[in-house]
Amino acid sequence: MTRTQTELLAGLDERDAQAIEAIGAHLALAQGDVLFRLGTDADRLFIIERGRVALTLPMRVLDREESVLVEERGTAQALGWSALTPPHRFTLTATALVETEVLALPRVALFRFFELRPDVGYVVARNVAAIIGQRLEIFQAMWLREMQRVVKLTYA
Repeated sequence: MTRTQTELLAGLDERDAQAIEAIGAHLALAQGDVLFRLGTDADRLFIIERGRVALTLPMRVLDREESVLVEERGTAQALGWSALTPPHRFTLTATALVETEVLALPRVALFRFFELRPDVGYVVARNVAAIIGQRLEIFQAMWLREMQRVVKLTYA
């Protein structure tokens, strides 16, 4: 897999993708490691280089905390897009499902790079918008399933 085959860097030439990768640091996660938690400062954006990460929404159910699976992300996919969108707080919790390696891209360094290269920033922003759109579709499907259940219970 080349850098430009990742969903975050799609549409960039290899040189620009390498420049963005040089900003980041590679992190190794063991199975069960938490990469970030809901509500914490989104100071980094991540590209999964190898492995799988569960994105969950913690909820209180009958006086105990449950993690509701929203989606799983895998190799070449990005997570932590909240780093690029105010208020820069993670909206879910990310946990490694297996041994996983990620590229962590610091928000401040990315913004600095995008100021120097707005053309690259535009491509990355377009890719992030597509990722956000996918997430909205997931939440819409979850909401519709729940509304159907509520309506069925109410009118059955």
